Amino acid sequence: MQNTNVLISGASIGGPALALWLARYGCNVTVVEKAPSLRLGGQAVDFKGETQRTVLTRMGVLKDVEALQTGGADQEIVNADGRRLAVMPGEFTGGDLEIRRGDMSKILYEKTAATCEYVFGDSITSLTETEGGVHVTFERSAPRTFDLVVGADGIHSNVRRLAFGPESDYVRFLGHYYALVDVEGDFGPVARMYNEPGRMAAVGGPKAPAFFVFGSEPLEYDRYDQSRHKDILTRAYAGMGWQVPALMEAVRRSTDVYLDSISMVRMDRYSKGRVVLLGDAAYGNTLGGFGSGLAVVGAYVLAGELKRAGGDHRVAFAHYDELMRTYSKVARSGNNAGSFLAPATRRGIRMRNWMFKSSFLLGLMLKMTDKFATRIQLRDY
Repeated sequence: MQNTNVLISGASIGGPALALWLARYGCNVTVVEKAPSLRLGGQAVDFKGETQRTVLTRMGVLKDVEALQTGGADQEIVNADGRRLAVMPGEFTGGDLEIRRGDMSKILYEKTAATCEYVFGDSITSLTETEGGVHVTFERSAPRTFDLVVGADGIHSNVRRLAFGPESDYVRFLGHYYALVDVEGDFGPVARMYNEPGRMAAVGGPKAPAFFVFGSEPLEYDRYDQSRHKDILTRAYAGMGWQVPALMEAVRRSTDVYLDSISMVRMDRYSKGRVVLLGDAAYGNTLGGFGSGLAVVGAYVLAGELKRAGGDHRVAFAHYDELMRTYSKVARSGNNAGSFLAPATRRGIRMRNWMFKSSFLLGLMLKMTDKFATRIQLRDY
C-alpha cells in the first residue's frame, strides 16, 4: 500500500482508533499530542447501536470497554428544595456502552503503543504540501515529511486551522457553554440536576463530578486558563439556588476545571490534498451525544478506504467523505444540547421535564438515536 507514513494529530479516541487500523494495514504511524501525557479520567463517553458495537468488536476492544463501562445511571431532576421533579434515565444519557473518556483512550493507547510512535507534549506548527508528501514542523520536534496527515484533534482542531483556514470559518457557536469540574465535597449519593432559566447545574452524573451548562453571548478567554474558567463560572452562577453556592465554592478550590463552548463544525469536505480530518475536527457537535461513536466508525472507514484504494489518498478520501457525510448528519442537525439541558424559560424547563415523564416520547427519542447510530453500511475491509 502506498502512502504508508502517516501523522495523526490527537491522542484521545479517534486518533488512536485510526492508528490501530493503519498499523494493522502495514502503515508507519506517528501520533502527536499536545498534552504532556495520556489524559486519564474525564467525562463519560458512550457508544450506541449495532454499528458502533460491530466496529468495537472488529477493533478487538469490545470486551475491554465492557469491563470498564460505567453503566449509565439515572439522574434526578430536582427543584430548589431537592424534591424530585423527573428522572433522566441512564439509557438516555449513556447509550449502550458508557465509559470514561480517559479509560477509552488508555485502552486504545495500550493496543497501539507497541506498533505506533507516540509523541506527547508537542504540536504541529505548519503544514506544507509537496508533490510527494506533507512537510511538517513542530513546536519541539525536528521537522519531518509524511505521506498523509490526519487531524483528530477535536472541535478546536489545530490541523484544520493550518490546512483549511481559521476556526471561525467552520465552527458555529450555539449560544451555550458547558463546564466539567472535579469537585470535592458531599453533594449526596444520587446524581441530580437543577435548572433555573438559562442555567443548569448537576452533580454525580455521567459527565463529571460537577457539570454545568449555561446560555451566554460569545466569550473571549484563554481555553487553557483555569483561573479564568472559574471566574466565568462563578459569575454565570451567581445568585442561583439549590446547592449551587456550595458548588461554586468547590469550583474555586478545584484543580481540574474545563470550560468550552457548545459549538458545531460545518464543513463542505473533510479532506484537502494529503490532509484529512476525523471525528470532532470534521463533524463535531459539542454534547451532541455521538462524538465518540462517530470517531471510531470514521476511523474504521478512513483506514479501510485507504486499504481498499491501495493507499491512493485521493480515491480513499473521496469515498470516506461520501460515506461519513450521511452517517455524521446527526452531528450536523442535532444542535439543541444547550437549550435542552438549560432551557431559557421556566416553561421550557417544565416541558423538558414532562418529556421524561412520557414513556412514549422518551421511547421515540431513544428509537431515533438508535436509527442515527446505525445509518451506515459497514464494509468488511
